[in-house]
Amino acid sequence: MLNATPLLRLYARRRLKALARMDVGDVQQRQLLGLVGRAARTAFGRDHGFDDIRSVTDYQKRVPLRRYEDFNEKYWKTAFPNLRGSSWPGPVPFFAVTSGTTTGRTKYIPCTREMVTSNTTAGLDLICHHLKNRPKSQVLGGKSFMLGGSTDLIMEAKGIRSGDLSGIMAANEPWWFRGRSFPPDDLTRVTDWEEKVARLVAAIEGEDIRLIGGTPSWLLLFFEQLAAARGDSRPDLAKYFPNLELLVHGGVDFKPYRHRFETLIEGTPAELREVYPASEGFIGLADAGPEDGLRLQLDTGLFMEFVPVDELDERKPTRHWAGTAQMGINYAVVLTSCAGLWSYVIGDTVEFVSLNPLRVKITGRTSYSLSAFGEHLIASELEAAIRDGAATIGAEVTDWSVGALHADDDDSRGGHIYVVEFAGEPPSDARVTHFVKTLDATLSKANEDYEAHRSGDFGMRSPEAIAVPPGTFAAWMKSRGQLGGQHKVPRIINDDALLAGLRDFVSRAD
Repeated sequence: MLNATPLLRLYARRRLKALARMDVGDVQQRQLLGLVGRAARTAFGRDHGFDDIRSVTDYQKRVPLRRYEDFNEKYWKTAFPNLRGSSWPGPVPFFAVTSGTTTGRTKYIPCTREMVTSNTTAGLDLICHHLKNRPKSQVLGGKSFMLGGSTDLIMEAKGIRSGDLSGIMAANEPWWFRGRSFPPDDLTRVTDWEEKVARLVAAIEGEDIRLIGGTPSWLLLFFEQLAAARGDSRPDLAKYFPNLELLVHGGVDFKPYRHRFETLIEGTPAELREVYPASEGFIGLADAGPEDGLRLQLDTGLFMEFVPVDELDERKPTRHWAGTAQMGINYAVVLTSCAGLWSYVIGDTVEFVSLNPLRVKITGRTSYSLSAFGEHLIASELEAAIRDGAATIGAEVTDWSVGALHADDDDSRGGHIYVVEFAGEPPSDARVTHFVKTLDATLSKANEDYEAHRSGDFGMRSPEAIAVPPGTFAAWMKSRGQLGGQHKVPRIINDDALLAGLRDFVSRAD
């Protein structure tokens, strides 16, 4: 195989210089006006006076914030699957199928050829930053392995297919990447996750893998099955992939996984890099260290707005963008894209950690606040509390979910219940109790509303935790038809039926 790294290194030099010179406000306004100009003759463009938009301010006056349901009802549902001219002028050949993590509601997110190009450019940017950090890298001297969804997409109509975003991208890999990826075509089409992993484990023997990417929880499952097949008690990536240079992760908070992955790559020349590839667009990626945040992709066909989360449902919320973003605010991400999304609330929340360049850290989801009793907890606070609790008992948490237990005949107060999967055997009852106490204390310290409700056990009873064996969440996700790919374990469950289903599954598994 011809080593393409030297060619990519030439591209990287030009690209990194362009990124260094970038005026974030100017480039984002030009992105927006370019998108508006292309879509002026669409139904959406006519409805919102795109012909008269000359600035970000003009655009924000004419285009309100929308969620999926709003777009689907007015612009997509009737025309589906042929959305040409609805909110984007060209064809929409793909739909990225995703589900609301807490509800399971299926969404079909438009994915145009322009969006495929945008995502590909972001992937190239990731490699560019890697080459800057590792000047002697030969990352394209071998193969790249992306543990993603099936490329066996569903035909919605002639020339229009739907499926997992990772499957869409794998089916549209650029010409220069062909022959440099793993797995082969026959394995990319496998839809059954367990069958796919088993076949991947067998097929990857002897492959020169230089890059691995995927969701942390599913990567861990793959590595564990690979170790079992090789007769090893634990995974040894230095043994399996001695030339591994880059392990790419995204989709969930990585802090609970970081120590395990750092251990996994010991003995290899690999580094860890985080990406933020939402179904709606490739938002950002790590261009520096793990604590430096994710650099936003500002010139790839996306225009981003940032709305303070506590204003999201107001009639006229503050709408920041690259030219006005501020530090220290928990923002909801709002996206306009080359796939016909216009001021679309994608559901993620971020906080800026740098304004030059623009970098963010992901803080959670707009729908992922836990406030059944007025406690107003957000995902980042819960993640931190889980980490503190696990550290106190010397354990590592693989997966977890939390929901509310409401008042009943036995207790007039409500509370929270956590289902927690620890690495290795579940801890003893005494250690779980200590875990819960630490978690409770961390949340009380971080959140005044939670502290007020927990004061004296008056407003909320003490949280509960159920420790489950390794593999429990994977088995539960399989039972819901959401095993593998880009499916994520729901962290905060506000749907009582979904929480009851998880608890019932756990009790039956005992």
